[in-house]
Amino acid sequence: MQFELFVSLRYLLARRKQAFISVISLISVLGVAIGVASLIVVLGVMNGFSENLRDKILGINSHLIVGSVKQTIENYDGLVDKSLKLDGIAAATPFIYYEVMLSTPTGVKGVVLRGIDPDTAGQVLSVEKDLVSGSLKNLGEPADTPGIVIGKELAARLGLTMGSRVSLLAPSGKKSAAGFSPKILFFNVVGIFNSGMYEYDSSLVFVSIPEAQKILGFEGDVVTGIEYRVTDIDAVQQTGELLIRALGGFPLYSRNWIEMNQNLFAALKLEKTAMAVILTMIVLVGSFSIITTLVMMVMEKTKDIAVLMALGATPTQIRNIFILQGSLIGAVGTSIGFGLGLAICSLLKKYQFIKLPADVYYLDHLPVKTELLDMSLIAVSAMILCFLATLYPARQAAGMHPTEALRYE
Repeated sequence: MQFELFVSLRYLLARRKQAFISVISLISVLGVAIGVASLIVVLGVMNGFSENLRDKILGINSHLIVGSVKQTIENYDGLVDKSLKLDGIAAATPFIYYEVMLSTPTGVKGVVLRGIDPDTAGQVLSVEKDLVSGSLKNLGEPADTPGIVIGKELAARLGLTMGSRVSLLAPSGKKSAAGFSPKILFFNVVGIFNSGMYEYDSSLVFVSIPEAQKILGFEGDVVTGIEYRVTDIDAVQQTGELLIRALGGFPLYSRNWIEMNQNLFAALKLEKTAMAVILTMIVLVGSFSIITTLVMMVMEKTKDIAVLMALGATPTQIRNIFILQGSLIGAVGTSIGFGLGLAICSLLKKYQFIKLPADVYYLDHLPVKTELLDMSLIAVSAMILCFLATLYPARQAAGMHPTEALRYE
């Protein structure tokens, strides 16, 4: 075993009389461990929150949308067929988007109406997978009363179940002598979905495109846009530009999921950075405890240092002894913190015992995702801080003169 490492381990493990220094060393280890564990848990939660939120947004919404400055798109079937031949486009479906009022015997609620094609919507959106009752296919089946799919929270708020009768009120009515009367159509609930996001589950309804055209008073077979699922969500900007050029350009335009949710994900990234900086302070506190431990050790081991130097130990070896001692404290604290942090993350992921108010955070539990890059940065940062904490006391020990240290012994 190397000389410096041997002496460092002796100082750390063979202190029976210096109980006070041992307590400080333990506090140093715990300080680093708590800091590292906190960083792992918080960054894991932030990563999980961002990914979960992105997946849910990209489930109920598409990766890419093509719209028109004319508000509506004609001959959308031809545009869909043309766009599906492009590289990077995995699926496409037309849609209609509008705000209407949903009325039931128990109340009235403003909702977002989305007219979809039941045959192709499931290839782009996750609403078909999110259904807890019914099927999208029911929207396209001929019936005396057309079907509608609503969110779980909306159904609970208005007391609706499968088969319940509702009415939609659209501002496309006509003005008569008695005043303006909205257009009203009746629907039967043929499906209930649960996306896990309160905002969507409480204010989003789906009907077939023909029924949406009817209630909104559209003239002809037109839609408000076309939704796409792309093969690479990170390259969605370039895919959108290629798509618009292929479809003929103006008056068409594209918007992607990054543009539509830019502020939200920028805020999440900023919050993650801020939390990382704040929690790094805990590791810094632990590293200052290492300075305290080593300074007191140098003061107490003055005689030992002098004897070692008198026996031929060089200042570099003396410095390395205390650097190794502080680094060992940091390594042990970092290892314990890693184990504790990963254990907490695993428990949070498996049991989801921390619940969140869904109407505030869009999620009903605390999601966790640990990333290798974050884990590596945490480990490296903790070890660097602990190493830097050893430099001053190690330099003081190396600068000690044997004759001065032994003069009063």
